[in-house]
Amino acid sequence: MQPAVSIILPTFNRLSYLRDAVDSVFSQTFHDWELIIADDGSNEKTKAYLRTFTDIPRVKLLWLPHSGNPPAVRNAALREANGEYIAFLDSDDVWMPDKLAAQIASLRTQASRRWSYTGCIMVDGHLNPLVVQPRGPRATIDGWIHDALLKAEIVVVQSSVVVSRNLLAAAGGYPEDLPICGDYELYAQLARRSPIDFVDAPLVQVRRHKQHYSDDLDALRDLRRFLEKVQRSGAANHLESVLERRRATVSAGIARGYAQSGNRRLVLSTLVSSAYYSWPYRAWWYGAMAATVQAFAPVSIWAAIRRHLRLGRNLR
Repeated sequence: MQPAVSIILPTFNRLSYLRDAVDSVFSQTFHDWELIIADDGSNEKTKAYLRTFTDIPRVKLLWLPHSGNPPAVRNAALREANGEYIAFLDSDDVWMPDKLAAQIASLRTQASRRWSYTGCIMVDGHLNPLVVQPRGPRATIDGWIHDALLKAEIVVVQSSVVVSRNLLAAAGGYPEDLPICGDYELYAQLARRSPIDFVDAPLVQVRRHKQHYSDDLDALRDLRRFLEKVQRSGAANHLESVLERRRATVSAGIARGYAQSGNRRLVLSTLVSSAYYSWPYRAWWYGAMAATVQAFAPVSIWAAIRRHLRLGRNLR
């Protein structure tokens, strides 16, 4: 019998977090689901834990050779999914017990909205709420969100998403050439095809810890590739200036990341290769100057500049 929801949970080790994620699935008040766990070549300890679910009919285990490509792992799980809806859960995140129930009930009353997301709360590795939540856009928009996504006015947390399997198939699944930002491109594709439903409640705990798949520099490089793909596709020509500004800001961030790691050559090559589209934007110039000073100036000068910047912020 077809389940209402197929839950996609990719994992690679992180057993201490994985247990909480799986427990939160079994704690759902909505019971009509199947769980597909795609293991990306984890160690034996993690595999031993996963084998405890072998005899549970609504849990499917996929044993994959390690690829280090989360979108490819999720796509492998999607090929096994039978549900009317697909839900995503990262192995280090946790759902609140009424998460699926709230989303499915809302989606079933709004036929035009074929996917959904929820609010979330940021927590540490022990599930303690972070006192200072990250700055930036909040998940408070529903309806047609394509432009808001590309403008970075909205954040859709992957572990909060539920989507019609037919809509997901039309969007083509996860792009596997973007290991970190594949979800971002997928959401842009979904947003072109359907308005989104928003459940305004913190139904997902999103962990911030030291075992994340990627670092900030990797994420920035992948984000720039995503923005370049959108520009080449012509799907958002009306947002060309927005995309160009974002690409410039991201390029400056990449240069600063290289400066922090002491890679002078990549600082220069990044700034030179991005200058032709970035020069009109003030944020790029600030980032470029900061990266250059950090990479090439004596440590004492960079420390003095940082003290000056901190003082300026404190006086505001």
